[in-house]
Amino acid sequence: MNRFFIDKENISEELITIEGEDVKHIRDVIRLKEGDKIEISSEGILYICEISIIEKKKVIAKILHRESGDHEPPISIILYQGLPKSSKMDFIIQKATEIGVKEIYPIKTKRTVVKIDNKKKEKNKIDRWNKISEEAAKQSKRDYVPKVKSILSFKEMIKLLEDEENILVPYENEKTTSMKDVLKDFSNKKVHIIIGPEGGFEEEEIDELEDIGSKIVSLGPRILRTETAGLVALSILLYELGDM
Repeated sequence: MNRFFIDKENISEELITIEGEDVKHIRDVIRLKEGDKIEISSEGILYICEISIIEKKKVIAKILHRESGDHEPPISIILYQGLPKSSKMDFIIQKATEIGVKEIYPIKTKRTVVKIDNKKKEKNKIDRWNKISEEAAKQSKRDYVPKVKSILSFKEMIKLLEDEENILVPYENEKTTSMKDVLKDFSNKKVHIIIGPEGGFEEEEIDELEDIGSKIVSLGPRILRTETAGLVALSILLYELGDM
């Protein structure tokens, strides 16, 4: 069944109203009909529904069954991704969503090449990245759509994380400490993973991250691209937690 994400305000005791772009997708792209069944997810609740009415601007679905969703990891994972060049961020967001990340913060570091120099351009990118996240969440049957947040400078990220625990930073110059080593001491329900851009982090940036309690870890003896490193780290984390 096709899955859609709907705001709680559009859900009553027996019916769900679908509006916006999903209406066109239902009617004109996947060509569902009245009587077809769909899945609707909202705030971690999964609704099995039957389409009752298809109109030009809305679709009405009757709730047949509801249950708690069971497609989310047991821990909230926040990814801070150094902005990469070209369309690599699209790929990272899509795959991180499939794997199970909860939130994504694009970050600017000293070696970041990409320049997003005005608020309108940034908003357009964030909106597009959130659409990519939603489509990936539908495809992978997530119970929540991961949110792509506003772009942070490195200093803004440090300030945001000052009072947080469980911060992991894969770094190519770390040779001995693995993620498995440090995960044994993690007790929280939230983990932050910070990935550098092309070219990695400057040493002084690693020093600042260590100053706020970050754990600097190795992902193995090979140098990974920025679009690979985060996905490998996420996969290792969920494997060690028994979610993969």
